[in-house]
Amino acid sequence: MSQLEGRVAVITGAASGMGLATAERFIAEGASVVIADFNATNGHAAAERLGDRCRFTKCDVAVEDDVAAAIALATDAFGRLDIVFNNAGVGGAFGPITEINADDWDTTFAILTKGVFLGIKHAARALIAQGTGGSIINTASIAGRGGGAGPQAYSAAKAAVINLTKTTAVELAEHGIRVNAICPGLIYTPLMHSGDVDDADRVMQEFQPLKMRGEGHHIAGCALWLASDDSAFVSGEEITVDGALMASGPRIHGQAKNTRNLHRNVGIAYGTTGQPAVNTRLQR
Repeated sequence: MSQLEGRVAVITGAASGMGLATAERFIAEGASVVIADFNATNGHAAAERLGDRCRFTKCDVAVEDDVAAAIALATDAFGRLDIVFNNAGVGGAFGPITEINADDWDTTFAILTKGVFLGIKHAARALIAQGTGGSIINTASIAGRGGGAGPQAYSAAKAAVINLTKTTAVELAEHGIRVNAICPGLIYTPLMHSGDVDDADRVMQEFQPLKMRGEGHHIAGCALWLASDDSAFVSGEEITVDGALMASGPRIHGQAKNTRNLHRNVGIAYGTTGQPAVNTRLQR
């Protein structure tokens, strides 16, 4: 029997990258999936390809009504809810701390941290009302576990996700709801390589102890375990999936071409949302 037979999941940021890989794996394991993503073009294409057990809704995870609508679509289309994977993310604000625009900082936290808060809030409401427990999974990052693995705003927002995971795991345990976080390292997605695949491979080979490419399906496998009954006694954990990068002491921020000169620029990166990055060269 498939591990998620008959279960229903909502996955944010599932139009590409780790979220899409997870949607594919969940459907292969018998689940029905709602893809909630800001990028409508990619989202509709993914849902159409994945078939009758998949729906798409355009979702800005920083907007509460959008998140609530994604949760409601799951119960309306498939009759129940079992799993919510709060995965949507962007690269966010970058640049020297003395130059980062406060609005860009707020936008980064709105997507990366507020988006997870809203996902947990509305998932918990639906799961408590349903009365059958469930699994909430949040995408954090090794950047949230220490310095050297990401820009300031991104790292701080992901650290908040880790703590939010722990506090809500305790709060929701009485309802049989488990809350866990996945902390990816270098995962080969459009958000990570920004189109320069050769440089992404170089950085992985140079800085990552396990000499293999981290792929979306590695995160999907971890998410599958956290969504399944095999992890029934696991809650409040942050699980690192990084090829031993964190164990070696990450020194990766500023090594890839798309991050190497961030100290000379300031702006915000919107990842795969379809919105163009804002990047201003600093005058020194």
